[in-house]
Amino acid sequence: MNPSWQKSSYCSEGEACVHVAATPEVIHITESSDPTGSILTATPAAFAALLAALKNEPHPSRPSIEVTAGDADTLHLRNTDAPAAVVTTDHPKWEAFALGVRAGEFDHFVEPVKL
Repeated sequence: MNPSWQKSSYCSEGEACVHVAATPEVIHITESSDPTGSILTATPAAFAALLAALKNEPHPSRPSIEVTAGDADTLHLRNTDAPAAVVTTDHPKWEAFALGVRAGEFDHFVEPVKL
């Protein structure tokens, strides 16, 4: 099954941005201009903790998705439960993603399915 990727509406024109997709079991995060083509996978709970952290909301545990500085221009995302995949982005793309998170654009990835 090919996931449908979503980026924040705050991203500038073009495809180079942080993208999120979901399959029934996991959430996928990538950066379309990352030269490694890495795709980070996380549980919905781990992604929900990341969303809560970016919204400055209290969350019960430390997010397992880490965001660390690579150098002055880059950021690295990795899941501490599966650290081999590292997604690289830059500060403007991450900020566009964070603005989308704060606007609720990615909440549906962690909301329970309503039957």
